[in-house]
Amino acid sequence: MKTIQVKAGKVTIGSDEPIIVQTMCNTHTSDIEASVDQCRRLSKAGAELIRLTVPSLAQVDSLREIKTRLLSEGIDTPLVADVHFSSEIAIAAAEVVEKVRINPGNFHKDHEKAREQFARLVEVCKANGTAIRIGLNHGSLGERITNLYGNTPLAMKEAVMEWLKMCVENDFYNVVVSLKASNTFVMVEAYRLLAKEMEETGVVFPLHLGVTEAGNGDGGRIKSAVGISALLSEGIGNTVRVSLTEDPENELPVARYLSDRYGRRLHSSMVSLTIQGKKAIATYCAPSKERLLLDFSCDFGKRLLDKELDEVELNGSYIDKNGEEVQLGGSEYAEYLTDELMQAARRRFYRPEYIACPGCGRTMYNLESTFEEVKQRTRHLKGMVIAVMGCIVNGPGEMADADWGYVGEGNGKVSIYKGKEPVMRHVPENEAIDRLLELIEK
Repeated sequence: MKTIQVKAGKVTIGSDEPIIVQTMCNTHTSDIEASVDQCRRLSKAGAELIRLTVPSLAQVDSLREIKTRLLSEGIDTPLVADVHFSSEIAIAAAEVVEKVRINPGNFHKDHEKAREQFARLVEVCKANGTAIRIGLNHGSLGERITNLYGNTPLAMKEAVMEWLKMCVENDFYNVVVSLKASNTFVMVEAYRLLAKEMEETGVVFPLHLGVTEAGNGDGGRIKSAVGISALLSEGIGNTVRVSLTEDPENELPVARYLSDRYGRRLHSSMVSLTIQGKKAIATYCAPSKERLLLDFSCDFGKRLLDKELDEVELNGSYIDKNGEEVQLGGSEYAEYLTDELMQAARRRFYRPEYIACPGCGRTMYNLESTFEEVKQRTRHLKGMVIAVMGCIVNGPGEMADADWGYVGEGNGKVSIYKGKEPVMRHVPENEAIDRLLELIEK
């Protein structure tokens, strides 16, 4: 897609530019030393944009200090302020960083007031050369939009189009857009609808792609690759973030792979493909286990999402870390990768479906270890949807499809949800997983 070009510091996002790789710190922004150290490592690892959460006005000052220290070391990777629930924080942050992410669903409770505040934000951005990301999440659409369109990809598209029209009204085009969901089908359909409508209006903003709350490990990587590659393969998308419940540095190799593959600098390791009806038989000669996982996900994720195929058989080999060739045909690993791919494309569920955010400065507990323990203790619950969320920003909303949810409250306490309703609040963190399991057993 031909898009407007957007400037965020030294980075240009849009058509004819490379696909930009970004990530987000999971440090508390108020912890300046930890945040500077993580930004330093992420920049060195290849992050071209780095986002930090800004939950209070006090942390705008922290953000300013972080940027000053990084620049003093010669690190000029553009910073993005992630803002929820406060338009005033967004306006203040726009004077400090190269880009501000706002969420239409929670920018301001009153829609007319939101329009006024957005106009103020735009003026500050114009004066400072700051870009805006209108970053909508499936889980935080807002009551007004869901009453009109339901909790659907159409609702996501309509919500974002309202804000893009406001950008045009304010003569402001330094804007990137995202419509993220943890459900790959919802995410892909929402972006497709938006891309089509923007092209019809003649004003096409660059798109930031991501599957939010993808989880961790192989499952998180496969789920992210399926959703993002389905769009990139259609020419939709200009910057990517892979959201893993891990150290954010681990997100970058996957994002870089996607950027390189769809920037036509990398080819699949598949060497042959046979189609029998709606079944594909694929043979790979992959240079590593990691490449096999990503190639397989990108080669077949879109076809499964779009129901062009119903089944995939994986053959061939990959080279392990010792330089040995490992055969795939009929192996447990081939079966496992196929199961994970079918689950990520929402075609067949062989284990619980997990929704887990990557963590950020709003997270008030050890999200990574908690998520791993929840996975270990619930892996027998095939087909159940279980969410582990760091905080309330997207937690209850992104858990809309979940059977059960674990949401951090802060201060060592957790809320447990059954569906959309909290059934236990203020549960001590050291008891919360036990309580969750007891409720599921009942």
